[in-house]
Parts: sequence; structure tokens; C-alpha cells
Amino acid sequence: MAALVYNVSRGFVVFGERSLLLRGHNNHRISVSARRYVRGLRRRPVAVLYPDGERERLIRSNEAADKMNRKLFAQKDRHGEKVSERAGSRQWSGHVSEDTEESSLMRDKLAGLRFEKAPPGDDRLAKVASVARSRALQDKEGKVLLEGRRLICDALSAGVSLQTLFFSAVERLHELPLDKLQQAKLIKVRYEDMKTWSDLVAPQGVIAIFSKPDASRLEFPKEMRLQSVPLFLLCDNIRDAGTLGTVLRCAAAAGCERVLLSKGCVNAWGPKVLRAAMGAHFRLPVFSNLDWDEISEHLPEDVVVHVADDGTQAPGQTEEGFSDDSSDEESDDELSLAGLKPRVYCESWAQRSTALVIGGDSHGLSPEALRLAVETEGRRLFVPVAPGVESLNSAMAASVLLFEGRRQLLQLSDKTRRKTRSKISK
Repeated sequence: MAALVYNVSRGFVVFGERSLLLRGHNNHRISVSARRYVRGLRRRPVAVLYPDGERERLIRSNEAADKMNRKLFAQKDRHGEKVSERAGSRQWSGHVSEDTEESSLMRDKLAGLRFEKAPPGDDRLAKVASVARSRALQDKEGKVLLEGRRLICDALSAGVSLQTLFFSAVERLHELPLDKLQQAKLIKVRYEDMKTWSDLVAPQGVIAIFSKPDASRLEFPKEMRLQSVPLFLLCDNIRDAGTLGTVLRCAAAAGCERVLLSKGCVNAWGPKVLRAAMGAHFRLPVFSNLDWDEISEHLPEDVVVHVADDGTQAPGQTEEGFSDDSSDEESDDELSLAGLKPRVYCESWAQRSTALVIGGDSHGLSPEALRLAVETEGRRLFVPVAPGVESLNSAMAASVLLFEGRRQLLQLSDKTRRKTRSKISK
């Protein structure tokens, strides 16, 4: 055929009724049957064999052949039954796979998992997406929505019960632990539908519905428990979802023992909070929607509660730095802090079980938080900033204070360990 095409490019072609005339370099004329030549051009592969033995049938036809096939299938078969035109089109055109081999191969790849394909107009994904956006529906139905491979894997590792998993391609299932998907309902949906109901610009193609986790029953990573320190984080009136998620991520990174959220905070299981926290919900206990009596019950008896002050300059701080004799007298604005003494964040304040209260950027600390700090003889912790610079936001202040608190607690633990060794050696 290559030689034939080469000669055609260098010579000329003359079509007749029954023959094809070719003229090459040496003026030799070759006569080829036109019917045979055209039939060869119309040929299509009927099967594709892969190196691993997998077989795939391909039946492709042009438009004229499709019309003929549909006309033939529209006629009655030998039993006198009518075959629909649509069925004929499905049989003779497009991609036809070997059902038995493909289905068995798919089951082997998915470790025996079975899934259903959502039909057009299926609104189950739309319903669960509405549940995820409503705090009331979350509390009522006890469900949370997680999107993305990392969050879903973290939740499965923590022992959260998976109810339904929506995915756009089978490849997405291979990215998850298949042994933990056995009891869940798996539904394959179109990627376009997932983009419609996802909050992400480029969805990862997998959305899961879990039972709302109980922080007291989750299985947290062992390395996180070993690295934790007796440091508790109290979130008070944090209304921004991104800020709360970042604060939770800082708490997990600093090795806090647990996080307590007051009722004034945004929904801790909202989609934006979950994405900003990057799996922190499944690395340490997070108790949300608590009143202050319940918060006190989650804290040790000997705890000291400190509050993060949102002021830009600590008392006693001047443009040159800190004066030696800082006054403890409070201005009219500081009277609202219920007489709490100020302390710079780098000074000693975490010497035993310690709790830190972080207020929201817009609403600040509540009177209940200040009252709890006074009762436990806590302090107002300042993060000094350069003159003329606005104060740090809640997430940044939490990061600085939490890691400083961790440093002080670890230093105290090392001192205690050295004293114990010295007594044993004596």
C-alpha cells in the first residue's frame, strides 16, 4: 500500500467504471480493481488485543453503514419481534466491550466492590450537598460532607463511619483504602454534576458522606498522641470559616491535647473549615458548640486559662521597647478585661496544664472567657509588634502563642526529667 501511495503521489490516477489506472516512474501502468481498492479503504479493525491478554471489540462504521444497520434492525427478526432502531444503533456503532471479561476484570481491580451508576436526573448528590451547607441539617441528620482524597482518607483512618461515596471515575476509588469501603454505598456520577455541587473550582472527583463524628470516640494517630502536650485551645466567637480552620490546623501542629469551641463560633464541620483545617479534625479531639459550663468540664481541675489580647502594644511598651517598671494600672479600655495582668508571650506563662483562649477578629473575647481566666489566675498575653502596625489576626496570634506555649511546656518537662534522673543517680 505504501508503494502504491508513493506511485500515486508521483504519477496520476484515472478512475474508470471497473478499474483504477496508475502511472509510475517508468511509465508502467498498473490496473487495480476499483471495487477492491475502495473496499480496502473502508475496512475497520474488529478487535484490539493488548499485551496482557485483554480483549476489546471495536465495531465502527461510517454514516451510510449506520443507516443500513438501523434499517435492518428495524425489520422483524426470525421470530417476528420488532427490534428498536435505538437498539440497532447501539449494537452496530460506537464502542462495544466484552461485558463478561470487563465486569470480572473490574471487580478484581476493586477487590470485589460493587457500585451503581447514577441515572440522568438523579438528585442524591444535590441533596447531600445541601445538607453539608446547612448547620441545622447537619445536626438534624447527623451527617457531614468531606471532599477530596486526603480528607476522606483521614476520616477513614480515624474510624469515622462512611455512608455514601460519590465518584466520577473508577480511578478515584483506587486512591482510597478499598478495604474500608465495603459497607458504604458507592455511586458513580458525571464529573459535570460533581462540578455543579462542589465548592472547589477543580473538584478531585470524589465526595463522601460520613456520620457526624464523635470526638471522644475517634482513633487519632499514635504519633500525634505521643507528641501532644498539656495545652488546650479555646476558640471564642470565631465567625470566619477560614480563620477557624487555620486555627485548628495550628493547634494540631503545636500538639494541643484538645480544642474546645464555644457556641459563638462558626460551624466546625462546614466545608470551608474542613478544607482550611487540612485534616486537623482527625488528628486531635475537637468539641464544638459548647457553652461555658461544658467547656469547664472538658478542662483539668488545675488548669490555668490565659487569653490572647488583641491590642497592638502591651502596657509598658514604648517605641524603644519595654520599660523596666511597667505599670499594672489599667485604662478604661482595660477595665473590661476584668483586672487580668498583662504578660508578653515570650515570658513564662505555661508551667502546668494550660488553656489559651483565642477570640474572633470581629467580636473579640466574651465576658465568660474573661471571667474564667480571672478565676484560674490567668494572664493577658501580648505579641509585640512594630509601632504603627495593626495587631495580628486571630490565626496568626494563635500560631505564635501555641508554639510558644509548647516550647515552654517541653522545657518544663525536660527540667522535671533531669531532676528525676539526678535523684535516682544519687
